[in-house]
Amino acid sequence: MEAVVDELPVILGAFWLTVKLTVVSGVISLVWGIVLAAMRVSPLPVLRGAGALYVNVLRNTPLTLIIVFCGLGLGTVMNVQFSRDDLSLNSFWLSIIGLSAYTSAFVCEVVRSGINTVPLGQAEAARAIGLTFLQTLRLVILPQAVRTVIAPLGSLLNALVKNTTVAAAIGVMEAALRMKNLFDAHGDAIIPIFLGFAAGFVVLTLPLNLLSGRLARRLAVVR
Repeated sequence: MEAVVDELPVILGAFWLTVKLTVVSGVISLVWGIVLAAMRVSPLPVLRGAGALYVNVLRNTPLTLIIVFCGLGLGTVMNVQFSRDDLSLNSFWLSIIGLSAYTSAFVCEVVRSGINTVPLGQAEAARAIGLTFLQTLRLVILPQAVRTVIAPLGSLLNALVKNTTVAAAIGVMEAALRMKNLFDAHGDAIIPIFLGFAAGFVVLTLPLNLLSGRLARRLAVVR
C-alpha cells in the first residue's frame, strides 16, 4: 500500500483525466446520438439510410480501431491538430472524437428504442394539429422517449467510463496507462496498485448506476 499512498497524486490525476474524457464524450455522444436517432426515424429515405449506415459501421467496429484511426489517421495523416505545442491536448481531443463517434451509435439505438415506445397516435395527433416532423419529435416524442431509456443511457455512460481506458492506445495518460507505468516503476507492488485503480473505477461507476436507477424510477412514463 505504500506505493499507492506515495503515488496518490498521480493516480488522482489519472482519474481526473478519465472523468474529463467521460463527461465531454458523454455530452457529445448524447447530442449526436439524438440527432442520429432523429435521422433514423426521419420520413426522408436519404437521412434514414445515412443514419443506419453510420450506426451499423460504428457499432460493428472495435473501439480500439476507431481510437487508433483518430490518432494516426486524423492526427498524423490528416494533420488534425488542436494545439501546435501540446501533444497531450491533441491526443485528448482525438480520443474525444473517437469515443464520441463510437458511443453515439449506441445512444442512437437506445433513443430509437425509446421512440418506438411512444404510441403512434400521439405523433399522428401532433401532425394533425399542424406540427412539423421536427416539432413533433422535439415537443412530443423525444421528451417521452428519453424518460423511458434513462436506465439504458446510464449503462452506456457506465460503459463509457471504462471505455476511456482505450485512449491509452494513442498515449492519453488516463488511468490504464498510468497504472501500467506504475507497474513498471513499482514491480513489487503490482497487486496493491491494481486494487487501487480497480477501487477508483468502482467509485466512479457505482454512483452512476445508483443515480440512473433512481432517475429511471422517478421519471418513468406510466402508460
